[in-house]
Amino acid sequence: MELQLLQGGISMRKPELLAPAGSLEKLKTAISFGADAVYLGGSKLNLRAFADNFTDEELKEGVEYAHQRGKKVFVTINVFPHNEDLEGLEEYLENLYKLGVDAIIVSDPGIIMTAREVVPKLEIHLSTQANNVNWKSAIFWHKQGVKRIVLARELSLNEVKDLTERIPESCEIEAFVHGSMCMAYSGRCVISNYITGRDSNRGQCAQPCRYKYYLVEEKRPGEYFPVFEDERGSYILNSKDLSMIKHIPELVHSGINSFKIEGRMKSSYYVAAIVKSYRQAIDAYFENPEGYEFQQKWLDNLMKVSHREYFTGFYFGDPNKQKYETSSYVRDYDIVGLVREYDKTTRVATIEQRNKVFEGDKVEVLRAIGDNFEISLDNMKNSKGEKILSAPSAQMIFTINTEIELQEGDMLIKNKESKIC
Repeated sequence: MELQLLQGGISMRKPELLAPAGSLEKLKTAISFGADAVYLGGSKLNLRAFADNFTDEELKEGVEYAHQRGKKVFVTINVFPHNEDLEGLEEYLENLYKLGVDAIIVSDPGIIMTAREVVPKLEIHLSTQANNVNWKSAIFWHKQGVKRIVLARELSLNEVKDLTERIPESCEIEAFVHGSMCMAYSGRCVISNYITGRDSNRGQCAQPCRYKYYLVEEKRPGEYFPVFEDERGSYILNSKDLSMIKHIPELVHSGINSFKIEGRMKSSYYVAAIVKSYRQAIDAYFENPEGYEFQQKWLDNLMKVSHREYFTGFYFGDPNKQKYETSSYVRDYDIVGLVREYDKTTRVATIEQRNKVFEGDKVEVLRAIGDNFEISLDNMKNSKGEKILSAPSAQMIFTINTEIELQEGDMLIKNKESKIC
């Protein structure tokens, strides 16, 4: 986090942009599109048991990839562990340290104590699962050896600013700025346990808050009443998604050191689009804080990925806007391919398919730096050089001709409604 001078002679550190990495591919995508650091789940003790969590070999490659580019890797160990979960903890912590991870994200005091004993030089971040909502708690955890506090989502910006002004400079603050929200207090929910037997606090949440619920009166079995008079039923526990893309200056001036994006279970396309928009917005503000203006293109990228209706969470003191009246996602665009190579001589691009596309389709190119632009999928051929009318097979390799120079890692995305017949 570099120190920069803002208006009025005030010096502020440019916040870290922290992105989710549910897999090695997503780690590389996040870094390529502008993340300063990534957080991920290792082989045990993290709250995303169903993500493509990292093996030791993948973690080693991911750490090396990040460090070669001056980026950091944080590993989540944020479950609420039962006795059996603690078996092998010391060896796991030692292995993470040997692999070179930059910090661990922890919620349980027992794991914090063990980490300080076994790997005292490994940086510790307090997970949002610990529900830190005040400055005294932040100081308490800092005195226990915690370098950074990941705040609970249930704080207003005024509360965050008050907190950051009362804690030592050596204590860093991280806060979520984008992604899914939980109806329970910073994730402390047991509905999944009761309904499905899957423990949300040990990484197996079934997300029953997204289910559709009706009221049933005991003496009138078989009669289902929506909580509100609505033919769709009522999603009384369902939350909108957080987005603070329009409020970068306010976030910066609140004293937050790291802007965190939620989404380890989301796609590489999601990671690329969200990271790119926040990277551009943060950079634009620090380049010219007095002349800073929000740009619609940043929000446009966010609107194209799979998401629920956006709101600003608790930051402006209006949590009543959290409930979302449907469990469905808005998903206007799909990723259809990744550029693997571009031959400047022949003007041929080699593409790895991600969703079915057709000859002549108009697609948008999402690139790490610069604005999006459109190309046409012309002269499609398979890996044998044979002409094809579509690319229907998962991850098949095909080529196209385009005069616009593409780059390795460019993402091809397509409006779900735009098809060539």
